[in-house]
Amino acid sequence: MAWRDSRRSRSRLVLFISSVILGIAALVAIYSLGENVRRNIDTQAATLLGADLEISGNQPAPAKIRPLLDSLGEERSEERRFASMAYFPKSGGSRLAQVRALEGNYPYYGELETIPAEAGRSFRNKQQALVDQTLMLQYDAKVGDSVKVGEVTFVIAGVLLKAPGQTGVTTTVAPAVYIPLRYLEQTGLEQKGSRINYLYFFRYPPQTDVEKIVKKIEPRLELDDFDTQTVQGQKESTGRSFEDLTQFLALVGFIALLLGCVGVASAVHIYIREKLNAIALLRCLGVKSSQAFVIYLIQIVGVGFLGSVLGALLGTVIQQFLPIILKDFLPFDLTTEISWAAIGQGVVLGTLISILFALLPLISVRNISPLRVLRASFEPEPSTQDPLRWLIYGLILVFVFFFTYLQTNSWLEAAIFTGSILGAFLLLLAMASLLMGLVKRFFPSSWSYVWRQALANLHRPNNQTSILIVSIGLGTAFICTLILVQSLLLKRVTLSTSGNQPNVVLFDIQSNQRDEVLSLATKQGLPIIQSVPVVNMRLEKVNGLTAATAQKDTSSRISYRIFSREYRVTFRDTLTEFEKLKRGTWQGRAEGNGPVPISIEEGFAMRNRLRLGDTLTFNVQGALLATVVGSLREVDWGGVRTSFLVLFPAGVLEEAPQFHVLLTRVESNERSAAFQRTIVQRFPNISIIDLGLVLKVLDELLEKIGFVIRFMAGFSILTGLIVLISSVLISKYQRLQESVLLRTIGASRNQIFAITALEYFFLGALAAATGILVALAGSWGLAKFTFKVDFTPQFVPILLVFLIVSSLTVLIGLANSRGILSRSPLEVLRQDG
Repeated sequence: MAWRDSRRSRSRLVLFISSVILGIAALVAIYSLGENVRRNIDTQAATLLGADLEISGNQPAPAKIRPLLDSLGEERSEERRFASMAYFPKSGGSRLAQVRALEGNYPYYGELETIPAEAGRSFRNKQQALVDQTLMLQYDAKVGDSVKVGEVTFVIAGVLLKAPGQTGVTTTVAPAVYIPLRYLEQTGLEQKGSRINYLYFFRYPPQTDVEKIVKKIEPRLELDDFDTQTVQGQKESTGRSFEDLTQFLALVGFIALLLGCVGVASAVHIYIREKLNAIALLRCLGVKSSQAFVIYLIQIVGVGFLGSVLGALLGTVIQQFLPIILKDFLPFDLTTEISWAAIGQGVVLGTLISILFALLPLISVRNISPLRVLRASFEPEPSTQDPLRWLIYGLILVFVFFFTYLQTNSWLEAAIFTGSILGAFLLLLAMASLLMGLVKRFFPSSWSYVWRQALANLHRPNNQTSILIVSIGLGTAFICTLILVQSLLLKRVTLSTSGNQPNVVLFDIQSNQRDEVLSLATKQGLPIIQSVPVVNMRLEKVNGLTAATAQKDTSSRISYRIFSREYRVTFRDTLTEFEKLKRGTWQGRAEGNGPVPISIEEGFAMRNRLRLGDTLTFNVQGALLATVVGSLREVDWGGVRTSFLVLFPAGVLEEAPQFHVLLTRVESNERSAAFQRTIVQRFPNISIIDLGLVLKVLDELLEKIGFVIRFMAGFSILTGLIVLISSVLISKYQRLQESVLLRTIGASRNQIFAITALEYFFLGALAAATGILVALAGSWGLAKFTFKVDFTPQFVPILLVFLIVSSLTVLIGLANSRGILSRSPLEVLRQDG
């Protein structure tokens, strides 16, 4: 019976599930991407690390562990990595780069990809350098030109295309310059206070159990704050990173699927309304209510399965293009294969969730009376207060919650996501109901007939207002929120560099260079906004506990992780306007011979369970310094300024090894370039951050991230449009009746065309406007509570989104309604024939 009944409605049944296809396609594409990423990581993990074992720290290996390092592996390499200025004499340009001083044959797996290809090996034996292609393009440099790093000028041997673990994003943010390690001392960049990472790479014979070796040597290395990384560890850490990405994208795709399922519920609702008389006739012929329910359930299951299969096939095609979209975020070349597991997941998921949403209108079949055949005009509509309806609502929420939990592995995050989705749906539905109520009650009766008819269609039976506002509105909200948040992030940096805020930062200024650098800035008319001394130190003890004892003592409230970082602190006798004393007493100058009273940033103290009165012993370049937590302060981390977790009073660190940070402001790019050129030529060890360039780099980075998110959000927009097309086509029968009746009482084709156009304009405009309102509300909350900036949205792109969505809705509505205008008024008299 289900098969026979579907014969006249198969095209309409296919439309029920068409809105789910894109959601399933998005999920299958993401699941396939995740499986392919995991497979590629498994096969390419060694080339991501470039060695079997990496040992790293932020200080040179001390003499006591040198014999240990020399005993590891059958081949060893060494690298020192730090930020410094790269100066191009030919163009006179300079930029902060990541300098990598390399010795040995690293990488052992994979290679430094360069142009020409042999440069990745040959540069190590000469006074030559490899320069990232980003820098080469920016400063119009060619192979054979020069680049100056510190005091040494290197010949550019090749253009660096790719290095182990490098992605397109990292090259944008921190382009690399490789030099031979033996020239590092001559550059003059390795000085006290310099922030250098020391890396040691090892290659072992095949089949060696490197993990076992690491477990044996790790305790000795941790005592000197050295970290280890193996191929297995690299595999796990890289896998976790991209698992987070695929989980996020899967949730975005799942939203598209939920939108599609709202379309399914709406489509099935209209379909069942058309079938009410047929169902009542079946009841008269002896069909039980449960049998009638099962007949139509079979139809829904069948088309749900078909739509899921089609979506899975489309997702398999789409995943072939995802590596192109994500290439800047992948540190390896991704090869794709068909993932049958992802296809199976998509088919099962799509079938189940489409059934769940279809059940909402389908359960009304159980309550249709046989008497409806005789008195259809008097028989009430099936009740919407069916207790089963609430059970299905609950099942849908449970399904969404557990799906989200499987993606995030966090009950809290799953609850937040489910609550957010529910809140957005309810908000959009409430807005739709409000708008329909306002139009029904308040639209001017004096307007022309065409306008009154178009507005009335928004609240008449079989209207599409709620479904379109929810589906297109949520998709629009997605896109607009992305645009607004991106502009907020850029605005935060722009605000930081506007007005009298500094836009150039100089660091690694040695004490004997400070006065000359300040004088040079003053001569060029630049303001000295801040000049701050910085002292590097490590934490040895907290309340008498060392890192080793804190790790063993599980009852201690002190986490051993507090010992794992290098602390950069400053000293002064007053708090700045950006610091607020929260607890304790700030003592601006040290007095007496007891522990030095220091101030700790409140958030850092809370995270590490530090309290007033706790004693901290610091190692300052080999000298131990006893301190006590005298106060906690709140620090405003926004803006361009120096802020510190740990603040010392004056009178303690003045003679300690230190470097200085200078913050100034340059009004034009030309003056900034000239000032940087002078500093780099006179003081090659000083590094400079040009915040104008940072803003440009941030814009590029956000654009890349934004493109990925927009690509996935596009599934939501497209799903909304599919829902629009489906609901228009499905309700064409009602539109046909209305239009023919209008034609019968004298309406012209132009009037009907105008009514249709206006109705769909109102639908599209209301849907887009509601989505934009949701986006504005969400972005305002982010601006106020997260980014802490004034919310001034960009209205031009928002207006553009509004016009595009509204226009597409009108065009699709007219295209799908074109057949109505060609129908003869006589059809109203012979519609039963």
